[in-house]
Amino acid sequence: MLDSQREIGRKRRQGRVRKKIWGTDARPRVCVYRSLKHIYAQVISDERGVTLTSVSTLAPELKGKLPKTKGLEAAKQVGQLLAQICKEKKITNVIFDRNGFLFHGRVKALAEAAREGGLIF
Repeated sequence: MLDSQREIGRKRRQGRVRKKIWGTDARPRVCVYRSLKHIYAQVISDERGVTLTSVSTLAPELKGKLPKTKGLEAAKQVGQLLAQICKEKKITNVIFDRNGFLFHGRVKALAEAAREGGLIF
């Protein structure tokens, strides 16, 4: 059950965004989740209902390199790693799902780093 007004508002925004966005095999959806300590990103094909790849600040590739797991620098590192993994899997076009979070701060930093890495939103 949703406890706070903040969670209720995010779920409403998430629903509005989710009804317009649908990830296909040709153009999967990049779903971002931002917690207080970490940031997570998944590449999802909604046609098949599978996660193609996922990256977070808890990933073994980033765990030792990051001085802090929260902040803009950590989000940029996650975005770059996501773009690198997607390139290896031959995924270039994606749809960005901000998952009800506002597009600023860490979410924006992750998106911009993924764009610089070669993903097309």
